[in-house]
Amino acid sequence: MQKIFDTLIDSFIENKVGIAEDFLNGPLAANLKQNLLGLFAGNHLQPAGTGNRQEVAHDKLFRSDMIYWLDRNNENAHENQFFDLMDSFVSYLNETCYTGINSYEFHYTLYEPGSFYKKHIDQFRNNDSRQFSMIMYLNEGWTDGDGGELSIHHDHSVQDISPVNGRSIFFKSNELPHEVLLTHKPRMSITGWLKA
Repeated sequence: MQKIFDTLIDSFIENKVGIAEDFLNGPLAANLKQNLLGLFAGNHLQPAGTGNRQEVAHDKLFRSDMIYWLDRNNENAHENQFFDLMDSFVSYLNETCYTGINSYEFHYTLYEPGSFYKKHIDQFRNNDSRQFSMIMYLNEGWTDGDGGELSIHHDHSVQDISPVNGRSIFFKSNELPHEVLLTHKPRMSITGWLKA
């Protein structure tokens, strides 16, 4: 995994957006996707809001995805395998880049066809604990016409990233405005933040 970790970190240093393929290996991505679909079928996903617990708002004209928070207390073997992977990545990131990350939070995310998330920044106005944003995609067979790109706004350009299965994205939570473009088929990921 060190090579994949290095790819993610090196591309982040080069372009402010880290991208690595196969951060989630095939079996783990497939199992997490099945978990997400099972939770959706059981009506366990909730409409996502904006803001944190002190200032949460629900506006489907701004954001129309659904989420479910991951937790080791769920005692799900595949989610715990994911958490083990994140523990390894955070340890490596702290050792190589001295980032001081001491916790994280992640949720499943599902965008149904016709869903989107308008331009925003991930760090809260009233809480700066989120240091890095991470997204790991769970979409097999994604093609260009399916939409759902992560559109990242740099100072003088826009970078559109397709949500291809196993791909991971990594960037500073307080720096880059970004949005999820309209998706034409179900778009699934694990999304979260590394915190200090």
